[in-house]
Amino acid sequence: MEGQRDPLRAGVSAGPHPEPVELRHEKGARRLVITWDDGHVSPFGLDYLRSWCPCAGCQGHAPTARYLELTGQELAHIEAVGNYAVAPSWADGHNTGIYSFRLLRGLCPCASCGGEKR
Repeated sequence: MEGQRDPLRAGVSAGPHPEPVELRHEKGARRLVITWDDGHVSPFGLDYLRSWCPCAGCQGHAPTARYLELTGQELAHIEAVGNYAVAPSWADGHNTGIYSFRLLRGLCPCASCGGEKR
């Protein structure tokens, strides 16, 4: 990721940041869609979202984020973590990644945010 913005550290500055007003798991489309309080909509493919898992087991201790290139990922459950993050549980049993709202906004794969960051 040399020369690129690190998506796991994007949006981690101090100050106000968008908050989600709706999270929708679209099972048929295999995506999680987040609508933010500023009107922006972030459509996350499940493989893309799981491949950026921020947990220490997936990211290790490298100074930059790693994209894991996982495929066939299915979301089993998602729950709130306080008022700042969500914790997905994946069908493969993985459930240690906590995705802060700032992280999710930084990972937004839509065209206006720069497309998928791999």
